[in-house]
Amino acid sequence: MKKVCLLAIVAIIAGSGYSQKKEVALHSGYPIDPVPFTSVKVTDDFWKQRLKASREVTIPLAFSKCEETGRYENFVKAANPSDDYKVEGFSFDDTDVYKTIEGASYSLQTYPDKKLEQYIDSVLEIVAAAQEPDGYLYTARTMNPKHPHNWSGPERWSEVENLSHEFYNLGHMVEGAVAYYQATGKRNFLDIAIKYADCICKNIGEGPNQKRVIPGHQIAEMALVRLYTVTGDAKYLNQAKFFLDARGTTARKDIYLQSHKPVLEQEEAVGHAVRAGYMYSGMADVAAITGDSSYIKAVDKIWDNIVSKKLYITGGIGARHQGEAFGDNYELPNLTAYNETCAAISNVYMNYRLFLLHGDAKYFDVLERTLYNGLISGVSLDGGQFFYPNPLSCDGKYRFNADHTITRQPWFGCACCPSNVSRFIPSLPGYVYAVKDTQVYLNLFLSNRAELKVNGKKVVLEQESGYPWNGDVRVKVAQGNQPFTMNVRIPGWVRGSVLPSDLYSYDDDQKLGYRVSVNGQEVIGELRKGYLQIERKWKKGDVVEVHFDMQPRIVKANEKVTADRGRVAIERGPIVYCAEWPDNDFNIQNILLNQYPKFQVIEKPDLLYGIKTLTTSAQSLNYDTAGKLVTKDVTLTLIPYYAWAHRGEGRMDVWLPINLINLK
Repeated sequence: MKKVCLLAIVAIIAGSGYSQKKEVALHSGYPIDPVPFTSVKVTDDFWKQRLKASREVTIPLAFSKCEETGRYENFVKAANPSDDYKVEGFSFDDTDVYKTIEGASYSLQTYPDKKLEQYIDSVLEIVAAAQEPDGYLYTARTMNPKHPHNWSGPERWSEVENLSHEFYNLGHMVEGAVAYYQATGKRNFLDIAIKYADCICKNIGEGPNQKRVIPGHQIAEMALVRLYTVTGDAKYLNQAKFFLDARGTTARKDIYLQSHKPVLEQEEAVGHAVRAGYMYSGMADVAAITGDSSYIKAVDKIWDNIVSKKLYITGGIGARHQGEAFGDNYELPNLTAYNETCAAISNVYMNYRLFLLHGDAKYFDVLERTLYNGLISGVSLDGGQFFYPNPLSCDGKYRFNADHTITRQPWFGCACCPSNVSRFIPSLPGYVYAVKDTQVYLNLFLSNRAELKVNGKKVVLEQESGYPWNGDVRVKVAQGNQPFTMNVRIPGWVRGSVLPSDLYSYDDDQKLGYRVSVNGQEVIGELRKGYLQIERKWKKGDVVEVHFDMQPRIVKANEKVTADRGRVAIERGPIVYCAEWPDNDFNIQNILLNQYPKFQVIEKPDLLYGIKTLTTSAQSLNYDTAGKLVTKDVTLTLIPYYAWAHRGEGRMDVWLPINLINLK
């Protein structure tokens, strides 16, 4: 039986120096065009460490787990089906292969590696061999058609609205295939994905010989739109729109998978948070390309519901463990917060698409909050361990269940989060800039060199930044003697807005400021949708300097969030902080902050890959032997939330008591 050789992946991804320039033009269909990941080379200290860990640890680990856990073997078996095979694992295990290839593809662009490409091509050979003649590719059925996976149903598509995940597998296949095509120019994976997409387009829909079913787990919608942008074939766009339009009108009608009513009638984020985020992203995609205003209105209402009533301060979504789901409005518990890592990724996707649709910085304010807190908390700093849930409190003992613990794990039986992280982190370069005609959007602040096409002409920008630890950013025009407008995002946290809603607000008397200059001359102007616009004829050597005041801020939640009454959270810049046991020799869940806390910022270059901690005075509350309350003055130390749970198991809190009303 043919096997895939792992090739000592860590050594492979370290880089061979091989370089192969590929230009693959993709058109988003949005009013604003994303700048592809292939055009931005990240050199940032903060993100360089994350990208290095992803390249050298996370992606090799994911590939090794695909081999170790039989993901590759499933494809080999599907190419040689047998009634004797026992189909085990999950019906969506194929996607771990697709997602890891996607992440490796993003990494390849920055760190080209011929051996890694050869490894991926060898994997794609066994994937292609498992594909049936008409394009169907779903190993959970094909390896043993008479006795398929027990979630698969007796025939194709019969359980796709429930647990078979046949359309979900297509979605991740397409995403991985397009990424590999962009990174290398090779069509081997893309042709496999097109063939499976064609199979679904032929068999699923409103026609007389088609099955009228929808994805039980969404993602095919956004993937099919992406396939349309690559190929220009409208049938993929039409299929995506069918999957959305038919939702709420087929046999499956329930909140869990957002099929309780047609999508255009939905106004509240409900059900499984990952499925929801993927569906809302797909709605934005279809809205952008078709110009359907009803889709735009629907997704805008849902976004407003999330940001106003269902978003954690870390940018996490999905409050409930039961169903991995959104809770009711203002239901945001801390100890039992689910906040699946995959849901944070879906939240980034949704907000990114709404920015491309509307050009408003408020979407990047939410995206940035999620990115620096509730998303990167899902993977350890060394890239080798993962969180499935991301709670905002830990008592040192709590467990969701045997598979989803509060300790970081090297893998999970249901491996959606590790493989999703492996594909997301390397895609970061694609979120930094965007372009519309002569408008350039500077959305994320991190050191990089980017080649943009502005009004059809090449512009090269070099950004240097100490973000997120300080608010100093320098952007140099390295090439591009032409007029254009640079739109510099002024983050909401600088402007005194935690979120573009009243869900959270700052509870101190600080007023932060910002300065922007060009070649030393200050630029003053009104903000437009959260951006300071700098319109000029740029020339090589022009320098834009940006400074954001960055001080610790006290945040309170809306009174309707009962879990946070009497408590405050602390953030500095885009970073949300937490108190964790290793830094405090007292029970952090028995403390009371001063009414007007002051903070000291301390640089810790050797702690947790280099962080800035915050310290403040507090009181530790206990009882004496007579049962009377006694207090002790203590110094409370806070670390970035993303860095917790790296030093063993113990207590952690984001929301800290400041009033007596909520002491436990």
